[in-house]
Amino acid sequence: MPVHAGLATLSDHLFTWSIVLYSIALVSYCGEYAFGRKGRVAATVPATAPAAEPAMVGAGPGAADVGGPGSGRRAAQAERLGRLAVAMTATGLALQIASLVTRGLATGRVPWGNMYEFASVVGATAITAFLGVLLRLPKVRYLGMFVMMPVVLLLFLAGTVLYAAAAPLVPALRSYWIVIHVTTIAIGTGIFMVSFVATLLYLVRVKWDAAVSAGRPPRRFPVTLGWRLPAAEVLDRMAYRTAAFGFPIYTFGIIAGAIWAEAAWGRYWGWDPKETWAFITWVVYAAYLHARATAGWRGAAAARINMLAFATMIFNFFVVNIVVSGLHSYAGLS
Repeated sequence: MPVHAGLATLSDHLFTWSIVLYSIALVSYCGEYAFGRKGRVAATVPATAPAAEPAMVGAGPGAADVGGPGSGRRAAQAERLGRLAVAMTATGLALQIASLVTRGLATGRVPWGNMYEFASVVGATAITAFLGVLLRLPKVRYLGMFVMMPVVLLLFLAGTVLYAAAAPLVPALRSYWIVIHVTTIAIGTGIFMVSFVATLLYLVRVKWDAAVSAGRPPRRFPVTLGWRLPAAEVLDRMAYRTAAFGFPIYTFGIIAGAIWAEAAWGRYWGWDPKETWAFITWVVYAAYLHARATAGWRGAAAARINMLAFATMIFNFFVVNIVVSGLHSYAGLS
């Protein structure tokens, strides 16, 4: 089927505008984080924050009531910025989904046949997962700045370094299994990205709490961000639940890939580099979930396993796809 040039161009424009809106959302989330220490941010900060940062008057819970004359105005600014950030995030997500749909219509196939398209699906999934978290934990809205940063970076790389012009699928990918296998892997990856961000923030918060307990509030970045983060338990729960939700999806994606491999190459598993690293990622995530449920490994130790798991996934996506040659070399890069 020939590529519809007009729809392909429209898809590229929609993708670009989604990044623009995500960037506006990122700035707005940063604004809420900066101005919200007397408003929404304060509502999630444990009571140790004022003692740890005495110079930051009104930083703790209830600061909106005891702050200076400008505290109410700052809280209102933070609320407006937060609402704008969510609106831009949702609108950008709608444009990104429209970009994927028009890409698929332009090529007459599913729009995730190369690294550019796969990265777009991962970014859209991460945004969707974060918006889902907000439905359960609306007070952590300002954490959107930490989610949007890697998403915007990923989409920027997708639109520049990883970009591939709209084209039909290579013959090896022309199977209905691409819908099942690649879709579930992309969704699992996007969910794991949110878990990674929550885990990273959890480790920052834990280091802050440890320093405060020892009577030496830290002055080095990024631990200095810890006083305005939610309680460590909240971040740990967020990281665990998102990883636990994404793990069976990712597992099903690997199983679907093995079935597809048997249909395409006559074997379920051949230890191709892509298969090997996907399995390594699966094993490390399984270890994280097991460690998180084991009393002796809860907390920072389990969180570091989660960080390692996401690192193996990133290695599989970038290094294995671009550098290592194998049966899964369908990055779409020239």
